[in-house]
Amino acid sequence: MNICVDRARRVLTGSALVLAFAWGGTAQAQQLEKTSVAIPAVSFAFTADYVAEDAHLYEQSGLDVKIQFLAGNAGFNALIGGAVDFSFSSGTNLDRAAAKGQKMLAIANMNNLPPWDIIIRKDIADAAHFDPKAPLAERAKVLKGRTIVIDGINSAAHSYLRVIAQAGGVDPDSITVTALQPQEMLGAYARHQVDGISLGPPWPQTIEHDGGAVVIASGINGDPSWLSPIGSATVITRPQFCVDHRSVCEKMGHAMILASNYVHEHPAESLAILEKRFDKTDKAVVAASFEVMRKAMPRPPTVTAEALSNADQINVVAGFIKPEDKLKTYDDLFTNEFLR
Repeated sequence: MNICVDRARRVLTGSALVLAFAWGGTAQAQQLEKTSVAIPAVSFAFTADYVAEDAHLYEQSGLDVKIQFLAGNAGFNALIGGAVDFSFSSGTNLDRAAAKGQKMLAIANMNNLPPWDIIIRKDIADAAHFDPKAPLAERAKVLKGRTIVIDGINSAAHSYLRVIAQAGGVDPDSITVTALQPQEMLGAYARHQVDGISLGPPWPQTIEHDGGAVVIASGINGDPSWLSPIGSATVITRPQFCVDHRSVCEKMGHAMILASNYVHEHPAESLAILEKRFDKTDKAVVAASFEVMRKAMPRPPTVTAEALSNADQINVVAGFIKPEDKLKTYDDLFTNEFLR
């Protein structure tokens, strides 16, 4: 009889533990706060988000995140309009909006080095007797009259293209730009419908790996030197959102801390995440692209006035804003208080 009672107790105890774990899991799930994030392109520039998603760092930080792909500036515009809570956008977007009286708030900067490359078809470079070791001012001359692919009109990659053109004394308006998504871009490049590309990893690296391109300028390698540090893949929200939903901003900032730490402390696992995300891309290209982004990702991912000022200056040099419209201060456009 005592044996039966003991068995019954063990069964009840086991059942209670199962229920307790189940309740605990449900409670934990209920504690996740819902939020939304806009991503403007399929690019290694957003490695922080990919790692935060696939390594479950958002969940560890207490967030249930809905990711929305909104190409080019559409994501930032959706943020301004209130359709999403956060966007991964460039400091150039943040600064341009502020100049128009639409002040947003940067809470993390996931890339503080410019990750863009400008490449041109090898046959064009060969015909122009292009010297890849020449100073940037010489290299950039080959852009005159070319057709270059970007990810979106007035995007950071577009600004970078215009800056590099100016460095070579080339009128940026002499360059025809076309905004295409990656697969369309690669097809157009292969068919010689376009001459080159201005984008972040892995798309320039994909063509470089195949031997079909020559690098005109590389931001990560200091073209031009004044552009570092820069606000790139910056996590931006509306200032009032962090007033009304402070805990969500705290959790988002914490997730970005975890993502930066993960990339630097777990490179093999981070690379595996990217290989899965970009499973159609050669692994050598993925590895090369990851190293670019790992180099570009600050730890911790703090936002600085200097990075936002340089992002503003790229707008000036690109001709997207007038010099007199450059902001006098950036102190009210960012905070690092959520990076804990």
